[in-house]
Amino acid sequence: MSLSIECKKRPENVKGNALRREGLIPATLYGHNGTESMQLMVDQKETALMLRGVTVDETVIDVNIPDLSWNGQAVVKEIQAHPWKRNLIHLSFCYVKPEA
Repeated sequence: MSLSIECKKRPENVKGNALRREGLIPATLYGHNGTESMQLMVDQKETALMLRGVTVDETVIDVNIPDLSWNGQAVVKEIQAHPWKRNLIHLSFCYVKPEA
């Protein structure tokens, strides 16, 4: 079973709490373009369902960013959640180079 997630580019002037109120989670993609990182946002419900089948640093996920016409694979590097509410706060993805 292949896991995939659709992300959107995060506007620079929008705070994380404002995104969470709208049902979105801030995320970051590292390593897609050398040392640069990309600020993203993902749907909270879709992400919660996807994370049920994910092991951090192991499970490869197909990442699709239609705003930038970018597709690739990544692993979930970090999941930040509220300590007792267990709400998702932030996700970090690390780009995985395709094997040749």
